[in-house]
Amino acid sequence: MAYFLQQIANAVPVAALYAALAFGFSIAFAVTRRADIGYGALFAFSAQMFVLFSGYGWSHLWLVLPTALGFGAIMALLYSVGAGLVVGRHVMRPLAFSSDNTVVVAALGVVLVLMETARLASDTRSLWLPPFLNARITFWADPAFPVVLTVIQLANTGAMLAIVAVGYLVLSHSAWGRRWRAVSEDRLAAELCGVDAAGVYLSAYAVAALIASLTGILAVSYYGNMDFGAGLVFGVKVLFIAAIGGAGAPLLSALGGAAMGLAETLWSAYGDFLWRDLVIFSALVLLLVIFRREKTVP
Repeated sequence: MAYFLQQIANAVPVAALYAALAFGFSIAFAVTRRADIGYGALFAFSAQMFVLFSGYGWSHLWLVLPTALGFGAIMALLYSVGAGLVVGRHVMRPLAFSSDNTVVVAALGVVLVLMETARLASDTRSLWLPPFLNARITFWADPAFPVVLTVIQLANTGAMLAIVAVGYLVLSHSAWGRRWRAVSEDRLAAELCGVDAAGVYLSAYAVAALIASLTGILAVSYYGNMDFGAGLVFGVKVLFIAAIGGAGAPLLSALGGAAMGLAETLWSAYGDFLWRDLVIFSALVLLLVIFRREKTVP
């Protein structure tokens, strides 16, 4: 029983991470209905820039660790959100309302560029952050098997849930949120009412890039490292995660992401780790086929 409770506790930070990623992806997807795997690349790129600049601040600027981490976080946000704005304005917005295949090819190009940029900037070295905020908090003091989480896991969970909550409030109660909903429901009708659909898309892509950047920084703060190929992996994974709850509905996508985080953690605990991704993705494909909704073309 204690082992099961520990796995549930382990699933909470993973579920929060996937929920925040799916929420951000859905904000951009809702206004274009185009699959963009470049979103996962922004997540990984932000994490890699955070590690790179934190190491630079520590080893070259002689900053103390908290200041080096703050410097790394600021530079990671500048680079990754800046990259997101450039990609959104000059690559994705001109193609956003064209063929699905065009967007997929362009997004794959974005993934490769960001992956190679991070690799070259790091001189193909796998950099690691030192562990921090790793004090254990006990939830069930069983002498044989205590149920614990670390401070960084709890802090990350709270931060990612706050991202989803604040994002949902903005979408639900702000003027920009009303324009976003109008474009996501019917772009042409929104333009007839005077809404700048292209501008809404660009701002939605910027918000999605900001969420991807923040989650990347939070995730690598716990894991300590982000592989150069993680952009493509997370791009595909986030696409499937968001589709569970309906990629055009951010809150439902976040719930779908949380469900996948729970399933992935439990499989890692009780199943063969080598088969985890195959089983999870196969189950997602099956769910998408079962619950697929067709729209009749008049």
